[in-house]
Parts: sequence; structure tokens; C-alpha cells
Amino acid sequence: MNDPGYEDSLKYIHGLERFGSVFGLDNISRLLGSIDDPHRAFRSVHIAGTNGKGSVATMIACILKEAGYSVGKYTSPHLVSFTERITVNEEEITEEEVAALTDHIRGRADRKCPGGFYTFFDFTTAMAFEYFRRKKVDIAVVETGLGGRLDSTNVIEPLVSIVTNVAFDHMKELGGTLTKIAGEKAGIIKKGVPVITGAGRRPFRVIEKVAGENASAVYALGRDFSFKKSGRKCMSYRGLTRVLNDITINLNGDHQLSNAALALCAVDVISGLGYDVPEDRMRAALSSVVWQGRLEMVREKPLVILDGAHNASGVRALRRFLRTHYRDRRKVLVFGVMRDKQYRRMLESMSDCIDLAILTQPRTDRALDAAAMKTVTRNSVVTTDTRSALKQARRFAGDKDLILVTGSFYTIGEAKQAINEIF
Repeated sequence: MNDPGYEDSLKYIHGLERFGSVFGLDNISRLLGSIDDPHRAFRSVHIAGTNGKGSVATMIACILKEAGYSVGKYTSPHLVSFTERITVNEEEITEEEVAALTDHIRGRADRKCPGGFYTFFDFTTAMAFEYFRRKKVDIAVVETGLGGRLDSTNVIEPLVSIVTNVAFDHMKELGGTLTKIAGEKAGIIKKGVPVITGAGRRPFRVIEKVAGENASAVYALGRDFSFKKSGRKCMSYRGLTRVLNDITINLNGDHQLSNAALALCAVDVISGLGYDVPEDRMRAALSSVVWQGRLEMVREKPLVILDGAHNASGVRALRRFLRTHYRDRRKVLVFGVMRDKQYRRMLESMSDCIDLAILTQPRTDRALDAAAMKTVTRNSVVTTDTRSALKQARRFAGDKDLILVTGSFYTIGEAKQAINEIF
């Protein structure tokens, strides 16, 4: 990071974190209005859900890009660089473009809405939408930040809405029951806009009810479309308009097959709206899709896996992967988590497949003190930062062992930055 304009922009944008999370669409609507509503210049796909949003977004973006469309993608959080959040055709926004857009949006907002304030996510969302307008994208794939109904991204009118799944996470903000959480995520449903979901029975009833109130068609995984595993990272798909056999998905974990089915169903719907996507382009895109920080293997001796599982549901999927593919390896866990997460359930879920847990805390005020987790794990070491945790893991792990880094995107982001120096 050498561009002084970019550094100044990041200081300003991160400075907006002092306002915390302000739910509702008033602030983002004013901010977008000050730059002439860029979100009205492109078509979009909107994705909410507890887990899998980024994977589904990336699969859809890659498929549409492979078919020849110009595709924007907006996801969060980033792992190493802020620029990861905003891409066109899977190419990150440049530091110079971040600086220019920050100046433009900040200047217009200050002139048109003096005295107004915007959160970090409001401003970043406005930046993504203005960037997509300037790049004249054909379609943008947009992931919610938190929830859906009151999320800053919920100003868009998409071609299709997706609720990947509903599980317990962010209960303070979204509610303490699956029904309440589902209601917040179903808030992205717009009148007449088709909805695709992989949600379980109770959340699905909420989604179906909201969709009915909006006269929106609902396509449910397992009912209207389905997949069947046919090999490691391989599946067959039965969709709304086509059947695809033996599709290879270039991402680890059986849960990515479910995510791929959601993405393929979305492409089915989009194809019916004029965005034609040939079968061979779907296959080519999914066989080469890359999405960092999701069961990402970054070293071989010892094997080092980074995974962004940050709630109990995500950790269960991670555990299934380890027990299926690496049951016989000795495993060292590097775990750092946020204070508001169900860290006890997460660690207890991993306890029977981990030989040693190295507890740590990433550099954020939201992080849980590593020492607070000591009583949850039977064989553990406490460290003060991610780099120290990785060094400890390297000392304990032999070349045939496995080191797993998980618990938070903050933790694996710091690990990605440090890993080349330590291994």
C-alpha cells in the first residue's frame, strides 16, 4: 500500500466505524441520492443468508463472466485488502479507484447532505454501486452485510433474490429464534422478484410467507431443484430448466455442492430473463472457481487449511469435511473468534477431531480474549496474537500433520499475511 491517497481514504472509511452499525435504509438512501442513485444504473442479484453468501455470489459472478457478461460483485468482509470487497469480472478495484471514489462520494455527500453521517458499510456500499455504474456492468451480484431487511444493500431491485440458509448468528441484531432471523433475511424479497433458498423447514415457512405477500415465486432446494453428489467436488444437478450431470466444483467441502446448486438455480432464473448462459460456460466457470478463505489449502508440509467458519453452523460443516477427508491426520487448531459468537459451541463441536487447540485473538476490538476460551478445550495453549499462534502451531506440527486456522475472517486474514514468513 504505497498510494497516499488510498491510505487517506482508508483512514476516512475506517473512521466511520465509530458510528457502529446503524440499521435502516435512510442513511444509505440519502448517501446514494447525493451521487444520483448509481444502483439504478445496473441489474442485480441479491444474496442473504447465514453461511455461503460469498461462495454463491462468486459462483454466480464467475458463471456470468464466463458467459461473456460484465459482472460486478460486492462481498464482505475482506481478508487482507479492502479492495477484495469490490470486483468487476473478478478483478479487484484498484487503490487509485478507491481513492478517487472516496473523494467523489465524500465531496458530494458533504455538499448535498451537510451534517449527515454514514457508517462504514453505508459508504462502502455506495462506493461499490458507483464503481459498478462507472464500469457499466451488465449485472452486479450483491451480498448483504448483516441480515437483510435493514441492510444497506437492500435498496436494490434485483432480478432474483437468494436466501442461502438460516442458522443462529448475530442474534443480538437479528433475534434469538430461527423464525426471527429468517424474517430479517426474508426482508430482501421484493414484489414479483423470484426467491431461491436452501433454508430448512422452519425458516422456509417464513420465507414462503413473505414471498407470498409479495407475489414472488419461491424455488426451494430439494423441492424445485436438487443436487446429488457424484464424487469428491463433483455433483449432478436437476434444475428448473435443465439437468447437468457430473459437474466439477473447484471448492472443497460438500456444503459447496449445495451452494453450487443455489448458484445454478439463480442462473436458470436469470437465463429466463434474457441473460443466456450456455451449459459449457457453467461447467467451465464452476470447475475453475476460486474463493479464498473457504477450506483454502495454503501449505502442504504440514498441510495448512484456512477456513472462515465463524458460527456453529459453519463449524459443523468444517468438522464434517475434516472427519471425511483427514480423519487419520494429527490436527492442530488455531482459533480466534469474536466476542458475540457462540464460541463454546464452536469449540465443543471441534473437540473430538482436534489434538491440540491454540487459542488466539485477532487485532480488533470485537475479538474475544483468548484466555476466556481456555476452560472450553481439554488440550490448549493461549497466545496473544495470530502470528504467535501460527508459530506455536508450526512447532507442534510435523510435516504429515494438519494445521487448521478458523473462527473468524479476521483470524484467517491475519494468518494469510503472516504465513509465508513462518512456514
